[in-house]
Amino acid sequence: MTEEQLPGGASAPLWEREEEIAAVTEALDLLCADRSTAGNLLVLRGEAGLGKTALLAETRRIAERRGCTVWSTRGVETLRSVPFHVVRQLLQPALVSLLPEEAREYLGDWYDIAGPALGITDPGDRQADPQGVCDGLVAAVRRLAKRDWPLVLLVDDAHWADQETLAWLAAFVERLDDLSVLVLVARRPGEASGDSARYLDAVATAAGRPVRTISALTPDATAGLTRATLGEHADAPFCREVWAVTGGNPYETVELLAKVQDSEVEPVESRAGELRALNRSARGGGLVTRLEGLGVDATRFAWAAAILGTGISVGLVAQLASMALDDAGRCAELLRNARILTEPDPAGSRSHAGDLEFVHPLIATAVYHSIPPAICTAMHGIAAQIVIDDGRGIAEASRHLLKVHPDDDEELVEQLRDAAKEHLAVGAPDAARRCLERALLEPPLPEVHAHVLYELGCATLLTKPAVTIGHLRSALGMTGLAGPERVDAVFRLSQALIHNDQLEEAVRTVEAEAARHEDGPPKLRLQAVQFMWEGIAGEAVSPRRSERLADLAATCTGRDNSERALLMLRGFDLLIQGESAEEVVELCDRALVNGRLAPGLGWTDTEWGIELLLMLANSYVYTDRLDRAESLYNEALRAYESSGWSGGHLALAHAYVGLGHRRRGRLRDAEISLRESLRIAERVGRRLPLYWTATCNLIDTLLARGHVQQAWETAEQYGFAPPYPSTIVMPDPRSVRGRLLLAVGRTKEAVNELEAAEKAAAARGHFNPVVVPWALDLARALANEDPARAARLASDARRQAERFGTDTAIGEALRCAAALETGQRQVRLASQAVAYLEASPCQYEHAAARVEYGIAARSVAELNRGLGLARSCGADGLVAQAREVLDTGRGLR
Repeated sequence: MTEEQLPGGASAPLWEREEEIAAVTEALDLLCADRSTAGNLLVLRGEAGLGKTALLAETRRIAERRGCTVWSTRGVETLRSVPFHVVRQLLQPALVSLLPEEAREYLGDWYDIAGPALGITDPGDRQADPQGVCDGLVAAVRRLAKRDWPLVLLVDDAHWADQETLAWLAAFVERLDDLSVLVLVARRPGEASGDSARYLDAVATAAGRPVRTISALTPDATAGLTRATLGEHADAPFCREVWAVTGGNPYETVELLAKVQDSEVEPVESRAGELRALNRSARGGGLVTRLEGLGVDATRFAWAAAILGTGISVGLVAQLASMALDDAGRCAELLRNARILTEPDPAGSRSHAGDLEFVHPLIATAVYHSIPPAICTAMHGIAAQIVIDDGRGIAEASRHLLKVHPDDDEELVEQLRDAAKEHLAVGAPDAARRCLERALLEPPLPEVHAHVLYELGCATLLTKPAVTIGHLRSALGMTGLAGPERVDAVFRLSQALIHNDQLEEAVRTVEAEAARHEDGPPKLRLQAVQFMWEGIAGEAVSPRRSERLADLAATCTGRDNSERALLMLRGFDLLIQGESAEEVVELCDRALVNGRLAPGLGWTDTEWGIELLLMLANSYVYTDRLDRAESLYNEALRAYESSGWSGGHLALAHAYVGLGHRRRGRLRDAEISLRESLRIAERVGRRLPLYWTATCNLIDTLLARGHVQQAWETAEQYGFAPPYPSTIVMPDPRSVRGRLLLAVGRTKEAVNELEAAEKAAAARGHFNPVVVPWALDLARALANEDPARAARLASDARRQAERFGTDTAIGEALRCAAALETGQRQVRLASQAVAYLEASPCQYEHAAARVEYGIAARSVAELNRGLGLARSCGADGLVAQAREVLDTGRGLR
């Protein structure tokens, strides 16, 4: 058995923890053996006082004896509302050793994203993406960990860690395969709820092994501990009573034995009856009574220390307890002697950790909950000012401000609003929400109230759209919001309604607000937003939309962003209707400034949102202007990566980069981008439009590659089946699923799906055969069963493709027509398809047309050309088809 130095100078073995220590030792052996060894995660779970902290301390000692670097941190019950507090503690040993320029070098592109959350650089002016900050922290720790191998990370009392740290921890431990680091997490069961509990469950799952649940000591172990502390003369009945009184809880046992020593109780059966009273004095109410016995000043000092929670220095406690520094020093000594406070362990100390800490979290909790409510509230108010004066900032002080009793305090409202801005800037929207919700309780002045609600709506937009709707509706129903801020509030309300799948309500909300305004820029912006949401919802929600949009866009020259937005919307509207591609491109080009997005219309600008810019880029991609589309898609990807936007925006950027590759015929690259998009989309949440976009495009790409089984498995895995989203997804998911069903031989189901796609497209006014390609696949599906209808469908699709006018649209329509014919008519149509698709930038379609023409014309040369194109595209199915015909060689010339 190993020994641990316990508080108060006593020592006791780590009784009955041999299995846990053996697991730690084995993990350390693996860590130290080879720098390339995969990382390891151990999770310890146990009730309060069972020795989790002692095991982590023993881990530190073993690891440091082997030359490991050890970083440690601990959750604190009263600090759960402080975002990133626990991960900052963890990384402080590494960060304080780096000069600012070294930190920037180590963290690289993540410095500006993760730096504010870690407190090593000031936050920016805009709201940070929480997922991006989380990913930045993961990257930061990974880079620092590689520098300090072999590295051990200890996280104690994880159940009390702030939610932002737990999100990071859950993400970090999922990526230990290629990082040689040992992570040890200790927690109590049942202490966390909501997202925190979900993150802790994810950590336990990532461990890949059963969580080690720590048990209470057996009677024999308790007897051994008792005799090791009090002497071998402690008799069996006395030892048995120690176990009965403490339940084998190691912390309570050690504290009880210390009280026995202090009281000079003989460890014999005749004195065993005194143990229960002594145990009560060592915990809970008894501890509070013992504290009060030290005097009023010592009690007030302990209260102040519990209020601060961390960074407990005699000077700060003296200020908070309103006592002289000398008196505070004497109180600190009294509390140390009483085993309530202690000096931090030098081995695990961190900069700014303070002079003191509580001997055990149970003591800190008991002391904090013993503070009379009115005094506790008042002390939190004083503590907030002390923290600010100490230079720690309004965000750190906000946890104290949250506890202050509401009292119509205008200054407090402004402080909480300022704290919320800082929390948003570092990627902690939940912390911002708590501050703004508390500000509403004050309450704010009438002229400020609507602004606080507006800010609260903005804070919850990314995480709780349903809650956002209520806040923003309330704000708009009050006086106070006017001008651009009111217009922006309406826009954000409509965004929240869209995210909450309330499309029609979003349209009506913007429409009603636009009707309140006179002609001018604010009204024009609202009208553009209305048309944007109507474009997503379709004609069924807004009859005559296209006609109204055409009339308004006809007055626009592109002189401001509202006019540019209307030009983009009109171009996209013509695209989905299948009107002239040249007109679509001309409108989109007019919406740019020197071929680039105008200031204020960038991918990370929040005034308009991502939907408008995707409409612009997609208008280019489906009109065969792939260079312009790819430039916009890649610009979006760079913008989101450099800004640390790692949520839905980044998922969409990867999806549309993948779409660009797919249209270009770079099918391998498309699959890589789309799988990355789907990975990110999984974190954001299923059944969202972005999830459909990633899944639909991936299945379309796999079908183009000829990987039919993979496509089917992907559809099954990710739920690519009805019901479909009410928003536009490109390409059309019904058409893609119909093609998938055809590929796996489920023709009747495919026909039903494609006919449903036809009806849905007609209801929305979507007639472009490139964007909604149901007709071409349905014609092929009906070729044998109903050739006359198949011919009509192919003829109509060709007519629509010629109206649209792109080489790809016409070439694809000709490919379909050729597939329905035989003999020389088939050869002639296939030859025409090749001619159009050779001029198209879509190389997969060109390869398919070459192979089909080679087969129809029995031409070895054309088949070989098609084979070469198919290989360069990664179209394995086409390669196999061409190879089979060439290998057979029958009738070829």
